[in-house]
Amino acid sequence: MAGEKHREGLAILKYGILENKGFLLITGDVGTGKTALIRAIEKELEARAIVVTIPDPGMTLMDFYNFVASELNMDRSFTNKGDFLIHFKRVILKAFSAYRRVLLIIDESQRLNHELMEEIRLLSNIDLAGKVLINVFFVGQTEFREILAKNENRAVRQRISVSYHLAPLTEDEVRQYISHRLSVAGTSKEIFAPEALAAVNRCTRGYPV
Repeated sequence: MAGEKHREGLAILKYGILENKGFLLITGDVGTGKTALIRAIEKELEARAIVVTIPDPGMTLMDFYNFVASELNMDRSFTNKGDFLIHFKRVILKAFSAYRRVLLIIDESQRLNHELMEEIRLLSNIDLAGKVLINVFFVGQTEFREILAKNENRAVRQRISVSYHLAPLTEDEVRQYISHRLSVAGTSKEIFAPEALAAVNRCTRGYPV
């Protein structure tokens, strides 16, 4: 991970998923490391969760459902919502009986329209005696918070119980990140002068990628 902020974000989101908190949110500007955080979560939870990642939610409802069905290995396509929901519920109940979480990660969430966001919320209504069967993890750029703040998205906003914002790295974190990358490359030497590290921080503005 790039720095303390990413480790903290990973710990918070991992807690939210394992404790079945339902809806989770992470936001950050382009380049702050959201994708790296997604990959870390997938790796951390691969034995305990079925993870479905939607890389771009700019799609129709049935395209969305069929993408989810493909990722869950349902081995069929759907032409209507009702048929999908029947099979989807079977899959998540089977996962629950096997003590596995189902995690739906929506990357680039700022591209969601209101209608699809509502349909995703309704998926979370599928439960078992009040127990959460699916966790939804929104990952988006900072403007997604403004989208959620709209009155029409109030129902989704109220479901979010765990939220984290990835800010750019501080100057000290930039130095630590460079040191870490050099270590991965095979050296523990301090190659860069303090002035060079400060210049990197100014040029990157704390964005690790």
